Formats: sequence, C-alpha cells, structure tokens
Amino acid sequence: MSWLERAGMRFASSRAGGWVYDKICRRLDKVLLPLSRGRLSTGPTQTLLLRTQGARSGRSRSVPLAYVTRGDDLVLIASKGGHPQHPAWYHNLRAHPEAMVEIRGKRETVVAREAEGAERVELWRRAVEFYPGYGAYQKRAGARRIPVMVLSRIQSPR
Repeated sequence: MSWLERAGMRFASSRAGGWVYDKICRRLDKVLLPLSRGRLSTGPTQTLLLRTQGARSGRSRSVPLAYVTRGDDLVLIASKGGHPQHPAWYHNLRAHPEAMVEIRGKRETVVAREAEGAERVELWRRAVEFYPGYGAYQKRAGARRIPVMVLSRIQSPR
C-alpha cells in the first residue's frame, strides 16, 4: 500500500473523513470505476462496485465499497463510517441476496449472506487488518454491531 493510500485511510477513519468519503468520494467512484474499468478510484485499490435491488423500491442501486477476500468469496463491512444505522446496501442485500459486483471492469453475479459466530470474528479481524478504521467505526457505532457480509460468486452452468 502506498503512503498516499495509508494517509487516505487514516483520514477516512476520522469522523470528517468518513463524511467526505461517504458523501463525495463514493459519488465520484460511481462514475470513475465503470469509466476506468476499475483502475481509478478515490478509495483503496480493493474497491468494487456493488449493484443491488432496492429493499423497498425494487430499483437498481449501486455503491462503491472496499472489500477483502477469503478464497473466492468477497467480504464487505457494513460500517457506514460508524453511523448508528446500517447502510442501505446492507438492507438491500438482506431483502434481495442476489447481486452484481464489478471488479476491474469484470461483472459477476453473487449471493450474499451475513457472517455469524467464529466466521464473523475471523472476517472482522481480516477486515480490520486491511483497514484499521473499521475499529474506529465500531466504536462510533455504539451499540450497533457492524455486519460482515460474505458474497459468494454464483457459478454459471457449463
């Protein structure tokens, strides 16, 4: 990770940085990621574009998110910068677990589930190693336990 990425991660873990990332950088990434085929992003190099179906509206929604991997699975942290409420994309995945991810210009269909128990503990540890700001977000979230979502790629029939 470059010094610029490390500095960006430190800033993003602050309250002000979380707001900037959520309100400004994500909007930029919605445009940058598809146009650059995933080569340009305001976030970390491991950023994907998640396309979900709205939990209530049924409309297509997209959001850029940092991710970590575990084997073939993608792991997302529903931190919302430490906000006391879960992010909309989390509710969307709970209502409609099948979604689309775009990583470096490649689109794949995934199915989501929430990690629990020992699996959640291990994935949370990996995520905090990747981005220590998640620990600060959990403190800011108070009583809300930040969900860890596992996205498994759906194998297309051969």
